[in-house]
Amino acid sequence: MNFRYSTLPWNIIFGVDSLQRLPVELKMLGRSRALVLTTPTQANIGQHVVEILQDSCVGLYDQAVMHVPAATASDASEVARSLNADCTVAIGGGSTTGLGKILALKADLDNIAIPTSYAGSEMTNIWGITDDGKKVIGRDDRVVPTLTIYDPVLTLSLPPKFAASSGLNAMAQEAVNVASLESNPIVNIMARDAVKALSKSLPRILEAPDDLDARELALYGACLAGGALGTGTTSLHHRLCHTFGGTFNTPHAETHTVLLAHSIAYNASAAKEGTAQLAEALGVDDAALGIYELARRLGAPTTLKQLGVLEADLDKAAAISVEAPISNPAPVTLERVRKLLDDAFHGRPPEIDKER
Repeated sequence: MNFRYSTLPWNIIFGVDSLQRLPVELKMLGRSRALVLTTPTQANIGQHVVEILQDSCVGLYDQAVMHVPAATASDASEVARSLNADCTVAIGGGSTTGLGKILALKADLDNIAIPTSYAGSEMTNIWGITDDGKKVIGRDDRVVPTLTIYDPVLTLSLPPKFAASSGLNAMAQEAVNVASLESNPIVNIMARDAVKALSKSLPRILEAPDDLDARELALYGACLAGGALGTGTTSLHHRLCHTFGGTFNTPHAETHTVLLAHSIAYNASAAKEGTAQLAEALGVDDAALGIYELARRLGAPTTLKQLGVLEADLDKAAAISVEAPISNPAPVTLERVRKLLDDAFHGRPPEIDKER
């Protein structure tokens, strides 16, 4: 067995009501001028954090949006500068976490993340910003949160419908690492446990939205899934998701949900062992079909049409996705990617192409 593993500088607090520890933790970090970040729809919870922090907070920026547009990043950076902020506290889903990362990268501000969804992106060193219709992605350890607080209570307000897509988004983070040619046994342990936690908890949340134990298990799964991606790899699946998000402004979690099963099928023949491990973690015979059926069971979207994508958009999306080389178990060609997108557009059950 030969592998290399380098961990990221994670600093995690996990537990019910752990949000209340934020003022003490902020003081321990030597920070006293926090700018709270949220989306417009989560301004209320952002204001709650402002009240918890009291004199240690300099303001609330509630204009975070999907895919971190360059204009939003510039505006938030100017606000932080004008308030002399020494850190950000990003509370919310992937949109807010993404903005906190960009401010860490561009404005050198400590990034404190408090996830309220199951995105898992707070566990990665991957950042993204959208400019001129294209999403630019990079990796930099400076964007890893200085502190991440996981409080399952904060996810109770996430409606089951969105919890499903959010959880399947997290599942995408680890699935690409299990079904990979760059397999790492330590990453695989996190990834497989994440699959088990998410596949068990998400149906329970659908049946009983107030089940705090299920919410806790889903949040734990998302943490592990993000951790797998943070120290693992990305592949064609993430390239496709960022293409649709950056160019067509599709919702991030739902895009992962629709494309994941088809991406797994695309690579299944080239990554047989990893795909089999993924199926085992899901408790099914066919990993791609298992993920597809899980999405259907949860009432999550299963077609690109449901996300507002037009059939006429598929050629452009395929072309953008293959513009630059990408590490992927199966060869990435325009023809094969276009076929994957056609299946995802129409919502056909994923089928393994043995030529891949």
